[in-house]
Amino acid sequence: MTGPPDQGAEASALDRLVAASDAIATGVEAALPGWVLTQIDRLLDAWSEARSGVGGATATGGAIPAAAREAAAACTTRVGGALRALFALDPRDQHTTPLEIVRTAVREPTDVLRAAGVAEVDRDDFDVRAFPDDRYNLVPRTLGDLGNPELGPFQLEWGLAKVAVLRSRPDHLA
Repeated sequence: MTGPPDQGAEASALDRLVAASDAIATGVEAALPGWVLTQIDRLLDAWSEARSGVGGATATGGAIPAAAREAAAACTTRVGGALRALFALDPRDQHTTPLEIVRTAVREPTDVLRAAGVAEVDRDDFDVRAFPDDRYNLVPRTLGDLGNPELGPFQLEWGLAKVAVLRSRPDHLA
């Protein structure tokens, strides 16, 4: 037999969930523009070097194309908005994770690379099955892969806090 719900436990878990959510949204929005630009530049340079056969040649010469900057801004707006929309929902209604949303960030760099004529990269069978739209092997494995390793633990904290909120509710078994 279960006792009455512990409202203090739910409030505490909600506070942790809000803090983790805010840290994720703020951190992703700060890291994502640089991540997008780095991925585009890295692949443009590798593709240019492979095509030219000359070591050290770069496609961009260190300059980031305007399309890359536009893609970084659009990606940050889209992914940041999707994260904030997820976090605005009641935990019971959050049917995806922040990392799943962040992994969609491959869309904009992929569009830039395709438009530049960059050939798709070889990917292992797992990546092909798990991330079919990631033609350039860009998918971040963790939030920390966006360039800020301090983001990684927030995914775990968010998940633990969400579970704690749900378990503290009287209808958590329903």
